[in-house]
Amino acid sequence: MSNTKPKVIVTRRLPDAVETRMKELFDTELSKDDVPMSYEELVDAASRCDVLVSTVTDRIDSKVLSRASDRLKLIAQFGAGVDNIDVETAVRRGICVTNTPGVLTEDTADVTMALILAVPRRLIDGARKIEEDEFKGWSPTWMLGHSVGNKRLGIVGMGRIGQAVAKRAKAFGMQIHYHNRKKVHPSIEQELEATYWESLDQMLSRMDFVSVNCPHTPATYHLLSARRLALLKPSAYLINTARGEVLDEAALARMLEKGQLAGAGLDVFEHEPEINPKLKKLSNVVLLPHMGSATLEGRTAMGEKVIINIKTFADGHKPPDRVIPAML
Repeated sequence: MSNTKPKVIVTRRLPDAVETRMKELFDTELSKDDVPMSYEELVDAASRCDVLVSTVTDRIDSKVLSRASDRLKLIAQFGAGVDNIDVETAVRRGICVTNTPGVLTEDTADVTMALILAVPRRLIDGARKIEEDEFKGWSPTWMLGHSVGNKRLGIVGMGRIGQAVAKRAKAFGMQIHYHNRKKVHPSIEQELEATYWESLDQMLSRMDFVSVNCPHTPATYHLLSARRLALLKPSAYLINTARGEVLDEAALARMLEKGQLAGAGLDVFEHEPEINPKLKKLSNVVLLPHMGSATLEGRTAMGEKVIINIKTFADGHKPPDRVIPAML
């Protein structure tokens, strides 16, 4: 890029400190209304800027990229996942793609652990009883849930977030099991006392809790299909704080409705922001509005990574968080 400030268009509102710093460093056009851009708005933005700061709500597919101007050289994703971007097409067109890995790990793991506790202990159900004035005093048999200690937790995807979930769950006395593309380093397995399962099917059939912590890719779409969900024990709980597309939400809703699963905790949904209406009616399901990384500290750290990636790229260097597609 030239020595002039790069033109940066931001698709959504970001924390104030991040927006202020961006305006200081770059020729920045901020989002006025915090709503997802339409297809035409994305095309317009991609035709007028050097850097597009996108979020998970922006579908930057081959159609958008085919109409982008040659001026666009960097898509700096505000987020770790890039399944909303056709990275291969972007790279073929000479557009660098970056993300913000690492900074979301602890916050997302916190919410995952919160759901692991909230669903079997019926915390949301109990809070609702208070709101509806149904609490008439303590009873030995009222609002009974299930404990998590000594229960088997199967983690699907043992990356940064999966490992952070395992550390928290181990502190609560859970037995850690995991399925991953490959085994983690022996020192990590030893620290977490984690058992590796090469077969996802076999692991699912033996777990008391299953936590989905893998990214959404073409290979993981409906990884937890109707067939695999049917392998879970009727007493099992399913937690998903990764991406909704990783599991068959309709099949999950049917199983929960029929009592074929004990419960579920979901922070993400397959057709977000739409949610299967069956899930909303169930008392053994805790639904959250995609808030796994929703802390001021975390979102500010994400913004700082975006700024570093843009500044490094504008200075003529390779940004630290480049996304390299599998084809390279």
